[in-house]
Amino acid sequence: MTDNAPVAKRIPTERTFHGDTVVDDYEWLRAKDDPEVIAHLTAENAYAEARNAHLAGLRETIFDEIRSRTLETDLSVPVREGAWWYYSRSFEGKQYGVQCRAPIAGPDDWTPPQPAEVSAEVPALPGEQVLFDANLESEGHEFFSLGTFDVSADGALLAYAVDVEGDERYLLRVRDLATGADLDDEVPGTAAGAFFSPDGRFVFYTTVDDAWRPDTVWRHAVGTPASADVKVFHEPDERFWVGAGLTRSRRFIEVGASSSITSESWLIDADDPTAAPRIVWPRREGVEYSVDHAVVGGEDRLLILHNDGALDFELVDVPASDPTATPRVLIAHDPAVRLDDIDAFAERVVVEYRREGLTRLGLLPITEDGYGALTEVPFDEPLYTVRASGNPEWEQPTIRLGYGSLVTPSTVYDLVPSTGELRMLKQQPVLGGYDPARYEQRREWAVAPDGTRVPISLVYRRDLVSPGAAPAPLELYGYGSYEHSIDPAFSVARLSLLDRGVVFAIAHVRGGGELGRSWYENGKKLAKRNTFTDFVACARHLVDTGWTSPDRMVAEGGSAGGLLMGAVANLAPELFAGILADVPFVDALTSILDPSLPLTVIEWDEWGDPLHDAEVYEYMRSYTPYENVRADAAYPPILAVTSLNDTRVLYVEPAKWVARLRALGADALLKIEMVAGHGGVSGRYNAWRERAWELAWLLDRLGLAPAEDPVRAVES
Repeated sequence: MTDNAPVAKRIPTERTFHGDTVVDDYEWLRAKDDPEVIAHLTAENAYAEARNAHLAGLRETIFDEIRSRTLETDLSVPVREGAWWYYSRSFEGKQYGVQCRAPIAGPDDWTPPQPAEVSAEVPALPGEQVLFDANLESEGHEFFSLGTFDVSADGALLAYAVDVEGDERYLLRVRDLATGADLDDEVPGTAAGAFFSPDGRFVFYTTVDDAWRPDTVWRHAVGTPASADVKVFHEPDERFWVGAGLTRSRRFIEVGASSSITSESWLIDADDPTAAPRIVWPRREGVEYSVDHAVVGGEDRLLILHNDGALDFELVDVPASDPTATPRVLIAHDPAVRLDDIDAFAERVVVEYRREGLTRLGLLPITEDGYGALTEVPFDEPLYTVRASGNPEWEQPTIRLGYGSLVTPSTVYDLVPSTGELRMLKQQPVLGGYDPARYEQRREWAVAPDGTRVPISLVYRRDLVSPGAAPAPLELYGYGSYEHSIDPAFSVARLSLLDRGVVFAIAHVRGGGELGRSWYENGKKLAKRNTFTDFVACARHLVDTGWTSPDRMVAEGGSAGGLLMGAVANLAPELFAGILADVPFVDALTSILDPSLPLTVIEWDEWGDPLHDAEVYEYMRSYTPYENVRADAAYPPILAVTSLNDTRVLYVEPAKWVARLRALGADALLKIEMVAGHGGVSGRYNAWRERAWELAWLLDRLGLAPAEDPVRAVES
């Protein structure tokens, strides 16, 4: 560490809960509007840039690698909805996508059109209409995010919402697609995900409270001022947030409220969008359920996926006219299978589930008197991810799937249910001669301190890595919260690591959802430490089995995975050559103690309630990274990346963490985007440059950065 590192001044602030007083020297950094705070953050950016100036050439090289492997002028596979094919286009040199549509050839046209040639000069598909060009709409804004894009059923109107700050509060507008002009309708401060009622007369949207919790669903009549909007539903319980959407059948508008452990749904008949919502199942603490609509033998039925007495969920149906009637069990609870989601169509139900740590997809036929047998769609890779996506039509004859793995680029299929045929529509282009046969993916199992086996997914280049023969440079990634699974997926940017001989590994630690609901339950609240010790066990396994060594291994995680990084840094700093924490939740206890902060009360179901429960307080106090920075630890170099306008994990958490680490002698850097939110910068080229910055730092920590900066060599 050099002598010119920014030094945050110390202003002691006391915090007392449950008889425990904590002195926090850096809480003053929370004052976002204080010029002194901004000056300090600016100095941190300058210092991080100066410390990594020697990597400027490597960053440019990695950026060029990402760009050269990407087909910059391209279009997505069109999705049929109504009388149109909808798709997005990208253009070389443009930061953002362009939303387009082209007319279908007729009612039986279900084959997505393919362009004769994709270019920037000519329309890609016959009859193409540009609906929304984010490159034009974003002019004058350093940040731009599209949070709503919904076309009315008749194809005449577009509802769209944009955020130009990164704080996830969107301005909602309605556009006449015949003229391209916006109507006078304008609703500020909405959440993402607004949609039209089937008749196109109304737009339903949600707003958030002062804690950034989506708490109210509204109905806006097209062509009227926002002041006349009608409150459809409000959720007063601060543990719950709300959302709304249409069933695929367009028979119902569903309004839902959910916490981490409890949910409740209401339905509105879509042909009467001004009607009051009617409840499906009254909420019961600890019971989660989701609802879809099916028609069986001419009767409206509600498909309900629930965990009432079924830890890993079961699927039932009930009459839509009487949701509290005795349910009919369609897929019984199986502790070896975690039912994740369902998608109902006119003739079948698509079921998404997990078994043996992998996503699976099955088809449940709908018959005149009930349902047929569930059949699984087979895939032959040892590791993969499959999901149904891009299926807006109720009566479509095929099912659109998204598929990929650590070595197989993202692939779009149409599944023909009657034959099981998978028609490949497109695979993500990887330019420069990418050959998946040069790479191998495999799974290892570590053993946690309590004897639990923890899966690790790995990918590497066969000709550059000989497992167990010699320690290889390795990046270990982890998350482990909210039952969110880190499933195998392809990454163009990751090739810049793999092609330099780096092994990429994912530690599927408890707190995620990879191995079912119990995997999640055993990594939250008073079992949260399992998440951290699982990750350490994975790291030690990779060292003990010869994959790598501590001086050749770096760790990375973001958001709640950033909390994991901070905890692991305190638990086992000797295992890593570097730790990268993106938007890290490292001051968790301070945040969860303050109900006025964004989303805090909602988080109590995940972490526990330290404000009212002394046991939870002591437990969180024992692991929260910021408060457990150790003076006696030999920390590896740490890079924390954050954004000033992040509303999910406030910038102040990594800012305080880095200040404390540095005060105790650690080599810690803070890189902060001054106009961005939780997802970082907007625009694909900006995102590539940010990732190149991080990957260059990681490669440097692995000893793989060039000895001489090629840019400086040329200049000199």
